[in-house]
Amino acid sequence: MNLVFVYGTLKHASSNHHFMASGSFAGNAQTPPGFTLYEIAGYPGMVREEGDREGVRGEVWSVDDECLADLDVLEGVAEGLYSREAVPLGPPFEKEAVEAYFYLKGTDGRPRIGPEWPG
Repeated sequence: MNLVFVYGTLKHASSNHHFMASGSFAGNAQTPPGFTLYEIAGYPGMVREEGDREGVRGEVWSVDDECLADLDVLEGVAEGLYSREAVPLGPPFEKEAVEAYFYLKGTDGRPRIGPEWPG
């Protein structure tokens, strides 16, 4: 099983949550400062941002390899829209290997959302 930190449309009660149906909710989590969300096109993109002081709030899910492959397709990993990378999280996940999707395109001109996607 794989632990994935989701912060946008994959969260509970959000538009793409059905992709998480085969997974199990592991808990709420937050990144340390240095990560933030930007509005992309009706969905958020998480980026590293040195000046951020809040971090990003989201959910951690345990998913199998098949679900992870489906998430990679949804997030456009092969097209270079997002990359799936390790992300540091606070308790209770600080010692766990957790991955998240990072937005790879520029954020110039995009609205900064901050720590939490309204979903």
